[in-house]
Amino acid sequence: MKKQQRDHIDKDVFGTAVNAWYRHRDPTNIIVHSPDFDDDIIEVSYLFRDYKDMPVIEKKALDFCSGRVLDVGCGAGSHAIYLQDKKNLAVTGIDISAGAIQIAKERGLKDARNLNFFNLKDEKYDTLLLLMNGTGIIGKLKHLDNFFEHSRNFIAPGGKILIDSSDLRYLFDEDEDGGIWVEMNSDYYGELVFSISYKNHISAPFPWLYIDFKMLCLAAAKNGYSCKMLQEGEHYDYLAELKPFIQKEN
Repeated sequence: MKKQQRDHIDKDVFGTAVNAWYRHRDPTNIIVHSPDFDDDIIEVSYLFRDYKDMPVIEKKALDFCSGRVLDVGCGAGSHAIYLQDKKNLAVTGIDISAGAIQIAKERGLKDARNLNFFNLKDEKYDTLLLLMNGTGIIGKLKHLDNFFEHSRNFIAPGGKILIDSSDLRYLFDEDEDGGIWVEMNSDYYGELVFSISYKNHISAPFPWLYIDFKMLCLAAAKNGYSCKMLQEGEHYDYLAELKPFIQKEN
């Protein structure tokens, strides 16, 4: 903790790391911190992976993209550039990291914007793409309704959301009936808080939501969306397709 207090609080740790790897091939990892788990790492080079090196869930999502695409949290642009260059789709990539967006532009992404999804206005897309635990940006379970309501404004008729997440039940003890044991008065078990650091730069803590598929489907139905499983991963992760129900004219 004392070391973190001496570190420089940086609003764009990802951007700093992405720039260092892209320009100098700096191999330093991003460190992920959580009060609930041991530190983990993100290899910055992984953010520049090609389609052949992507996990099956990401490949499936890219294969299902169609029409005009919004890549939410595009990072260095790997997904968006593939869709633009290999599938010839019109793609907009947005990310809160100004540094990552700069690199995405330099890598050839034609429409890359330093923008928070929840500040997006007056756009229509056929596919909203949210990968690498796309539900994370929702933050907390109580914000799911707002996510669905906000997303509806940007989905063109017949359009969809492609989003991935994980069920974190494997982190908890299962009882004899296959249920999980969690603290009775605790928050939903997929609600976590992280911070990330890179060299002497560290971010402020931020909430991040992992949601099990059943819970996602319940929230989708409540908000007038269908919810379909497109792909299951190897470790409780999955890709879902969400579509708004067609509203009948009065």
